[in-house]
Amino acid sequence: MKKTLVMGASLKPSRYSNIAINRLVSAGNEVVAFGLRKGEVAGVEIDTALLKYKNIDTVTLYLNPKNQEQYYEYIIGLNPSRVIFNPGTENPDFYAMLRKNNIDYEVACTLVLLSIGQY
Repeated sequence: MKKTLVMGASLKPSRYSNIAINRLVSAGNEVVAFGLRKGEVAGVEIDTALLKYKNIDTVTLYLNPKNQEQYYEYIIGLNPSRVIFNPGTENPDFYAMLRKNNIDYEVACTLVLLSIGQY
């Protein structure tokens, strides 16, 4: 399975990023996570430092567009195959930067993609 980075990971079980980590792990995906608070979700450590993860296939965003700005260069530097913009994270400025760097993006819901077998 390809590796996914969940950006905006939360320890709160009601948050979509938390649900996504659980479902990604349940589906057999390798998952790493970045968030503001250290902790663990479904056996995945939430990192609070921007680590140079290797072989990231997908970055799935749970950060609003304003909060994404500080991570543009970091995400592009990981050179993922794609970035998923979950509902509420849509960001045309970032789409343009990703296109310029030959990184695909999808405006979609990770949970829906998983549930229909399109992840």
